Amino acid sequence: MTRERLVVVGNGMAATRLVEELLARGYDGHVTVLGDEDTPAYNRILLSAVLEGTHPRDAIALADPLAHDPERLTVRLGCRVLDLDRGRREVMLAVGDRPGHEQLAYDRLVLATGSIPTLPPIRGLVRMDGRLHPAVNAFRSLADCDRLEAAVSSRAPGRTRAVVVGGGLLGLQVARALTVRGVVTEVVEGTEHLLSRQLGTPGGRILARDLRRLGTEVYTGTRAVRLSGEGPTTGLSLDNGFTLATDLVVLAAGGRPSTALARRAGLLVRRGVVVDGRLASVTDDRVHAIGDCAERRGVTTGFVPPAWEQASALAGLLAGGTEEYAESRTVARLRATGLDVAVLGDPERTDGEVVEMTNPLAGSHRRLVVRDGVIVAAALVGDLSRVGLITQHYDRRTVLGPHEPGELLAPETSGTTEDASPARLDDDVEVCACAGVTAGRVRACAGLEEVRSTTRATTGCGGCAPVVRRLLEPATAPA
Repeated sequence: MTRERLVVVGNGMAATRLVEELLARGYDGHVTVLGDEDTPAYNRILLSAVLEGTHPRDAIALADPLAHDPERLTVRLGCRVLDLDRGRREVMLAVGDRPGHEQLAYDRLVLATGSIPTLPPIRGLVRMDGRLHPAVNAFRSLADCDRLEAAVSSRAPGRTRAVVVGGGLLGLQVARALTVRGVVTEVVEGTEHLLSRQLGTPGGRILARDLRRLGTEVYTGTRAVRLSGEGPTTGLSLDNGFTLATDLVVLAAGGRPSTALARRAGLLVRRGVVVDGRLASVTDDRVHAIGDCAERRGVTTGFVPPAWEQASALAGLLAGGTEEYAESRTVARLRATGLDVAVLGDPERTDGEVVEMTNPLAGSHRRLVVRDGVIVAAALVGDLSRVGLITQHYDRRTVLGPHEPGELLAPETSGTTEDASPARLDDDVEVCACAGVTAGRVRACAGLEEVRSTTRATTGCGGCAPVVRRLLEPATAPA
């Protein structure tokens, strides 16, 4: 019997999880992974930690699936996919710099192409020859990180200025990394407050206040409109009339699903590749899409946990299962030194009763959205002392009493900033949203390295690391 030929376009976090799950479930086909970068798969969420210097470059590498079963898997790096012929079930690959292309046949195809950065409409950003202005840096890939790291390292600390365009999760992570490296950093955000997709005005203002306290200036409600000059005369002009002198400009103003290949192949694409419950294109059931490039019921996610859930669900289906993909929870964590933010669901747009507590002096903002006694969304800024318990209730859809939401928002008295009492978490409570790891699985491990290697906790966004370390304390404490 001929083995099914499965081709995966993309070699990011979703694709890697898919391959790991397929091998673990005994999928009997042959998998070929096509990655356009020259480097093995890595954790993009931790790129800012590499830039900051808190993580070595090799620490963000994902597990090598070839080490598990090279007979069932081929990974091709530096491989650019030109086109997709659905009639012949072939993908066309570029062959180095030579003209022509290579054809690779498939029986089933998975698009895991992720997202691509968007270029904001700033005059002077792109030169007449099509190249970016030399001061401009994207921050989406390891190569981007290396280029920015080289630019920072070549200049004296405290004498380099940078402007980060974009006040979302990525922009704030990069801004903090640059500030920690001694770069005088400013953030420009076009909406009225930071993290406007996740937080309301009170939370965004507290976050801006925290950033300024940490040495990063913030400009909200204004847009960058023009980049002029070069070298020491480079200036970024804003639409409020100010011009920021800078050496570096980092673009972090969001991204969009990478769907050009799908569009050219005639698949239905709205914002992302439209898929059904089997994560198959509604146009062609032999083509699947997962991660940032997939759109299910009008929603594209852009976060790691849903991408990994989709990968796991698709692996089950391809290995012979019948359970379709259910809707994912959206869990967002800001991973930046000195800033603490956790968002469950969509607290600004979800219907329900709002319980809110804000203390600008202490730099904390906490918001719960409760419907029929159940937490359906939450946002925590500055004080994450109850994030574990709130997540526990959110996951379990616990029906709370009338006074419990307010009690959950009251800060712990121990003065810690995250889950002061992890022992209170039941074993089946999920502490790592990225990898779906429970407190019990963490407690069963002998140490942090075992947690990372056997459960993948702390290897996603990294936001669960403090809780994981405290859960391990009884196991690692000296006798």
